[in-house]
Amino acid sequence: MQTTRKPHWLKVKLPSGDNFKALREIVETHKLHTICSSGRCPNMGECWGDRTATFMILGNICTRSCGFCNVATGKPLAADLAEPEKVAQSIRLMGVKHAVITSVDRDDLPDGGAGIWAETIRKIRDYNPDITMETLIPDFQGKENLLDLIIEESPEVVSHNLETVRRLTKQVRKQAKYERSLAVLKYLKEQGVNRTKSGIMLGLGEQEDEVIETMKDLRAAGVDVMTIGQYLQPSPKHLPVVRYPHPDEFKKYEKIGLSMGFRFVESGPLVRSSYHAQKHIR
Repeated sequence: MQTTRKPHWLKVKLPSGDNFKALREIVETHKLHTICSSGRCPNMGECWGDRTATFMILGNICTRSCGFCNVATGKPLAADLAEPEKVAQSIRLMGVKHAVITSVDRDDLPDGGAGIWAETIRKIRDYNPDITMETLIPDFQGKENLLDLIIEESPEVVSHNLETVRRLTKQVRKQAKYERSLAVLKYLKEQGVNRTKSGIMLGLGEQEDEVIETMKDLRAAGVDVMTIGQYLQPSPKHLPVVRYPHPDEFKKYEKIGLSMGFRFVESGPLVRSSYHAQKHIR
């Protein structure tokens, strides 16, 4: 039975634990910015407990207007050239062992922000020599020379999300293209990225055969790790939730994905792009 009333399995326990409390105190005291806290991620307690955190760079205004995303759309401020060092210092201060870096789309910049991206990775390694890293990148409009800037820095995981199935892409990701995202992921793997990753959301109106088609497309592009989570409507202005698939459905996709050859499949209602991110480098 399909319903748009939020089911009981989407309820989460309040985060706790010594590591979580310590990181929260550092973040609040030093006014550090993480997607974990600003996005109210349901897995924040678990991730912070494992000393994993996600940071967003290049500001908080995006040049694209995806129907699912709660990040503001408009004309961004000038890129902060000091940001790479600030992020690197924040990570050292927090004692993060595995960092996930993501960003808004910056189609207003000649390089799409790829230069800041590369400098951020370098600075993070300078300040945190033992850290491991996942970079959840935009598509950089499919420009290979910009993707090369990320590849040259050799993050342990390079991730780019499809977000939804082919049929719904134009509705969900208005300025993005399904085939372009697949081409980005394929190029990353062809250029020697050890671990590539992508994710989609369920609940936007996709059908089972479309989800499986998307999984096949990702494997054909050489993607190693896939995440599948539940879409939640950020506000009445965003796309509505069509349904809440039962956890058993997520578990089924996990089994299908592993049988296809993905190294890891994180599939569940509360799964987000960075869920169990530290596991995906193993």
